[in-house]
Amino acid sequence: MVRANRHYYFVLLSILSVVFAWSSIHPADRLIWVLEVAPVVIALPILVFTYRTFVFTPLVYALILIHALILLIGGHYTYAEVPLFNWLRDIYELSRNYYDRVGHFAQGFVPAMVAREILLRKSPLVPGRWLFFIVSCICLSISAFYEFIEWWVAVYEGGAADAFLGTQGDVWDTQWDMLIALVGAVTAQAFLAKLHDRQMMNVLR
Repeated sequence: MVRANRHYYFVLLSILSVVFAWSSIHPADRLIWVLEVAPVVIALPILVFTYRTFVFTPLVYALILIHALILLIGGHYTYAEVPLFNWLRDIYELSRNYYDRVGHFAQGFVPAMVAREILLRKSPLVPGRWLFFIVSCICLSISAFYEFIEWWVAVYEGGAADAFLGTQGDVWDTQWDMLIALVGAVTAQAFLAKLHDRQMMNVLR
C-alpha cells in the first residue's frame, strides 16, 4: 500500500513546494508571513521523519496539504487581504474578508482527522461517541492554544501584529475562530469517518 502511493505523496510534496516558493516571494508583510507559515515549516519535517514508522492514510496527507496551502495563501496576502475574498466581500457587501474563517474551519477540520487516525491506531479507542468527543476536544484545544499564540504575539509586537490577529474590528473574533474550528472538527468526523476507516484498513494490511 505504502509503496504504491509513493508517486501520490511525491505529487503532494511537489504541489506544496511550488506554492511555498510562490508564497515566499514578496509577501505583503514578511513578519506575518513567517508567523503564518510556521506551522507548515514545523509539521513538514515531522511528517518526513516519521514516514517510515507511521504512514498516514492518503486522505489525511491530502487534507494536510490543503491546510498548508490555506496557510501559505494567507501568509502571502495576510488573511484580511486575500484578493478573492476581498472581491466576495465587495460583491456581496459583506462586513469583512472571510478568508480567516476558512483558515479556522480548516484548523478544526484537518487536525480532527489527524488526531482521529493517531488515536485509532495508537490507543485503545474505537470508533464511536467517545472518540468523536475526544477528537473534538483536541481540536478545540488546538484552536484555543493558537489564540493564545496570537495574544502573545500581539503583546510582544503591539500594533504590528494587527494583520496576524486578523480581527478586522470584530471584538468577538477569538470566540468566532474557536467556534468555527469546532464546527470544522465535527464536520470532518461526520462526513469523512467511513472513508477514513476504509483507508486505515488498507494501510494496516
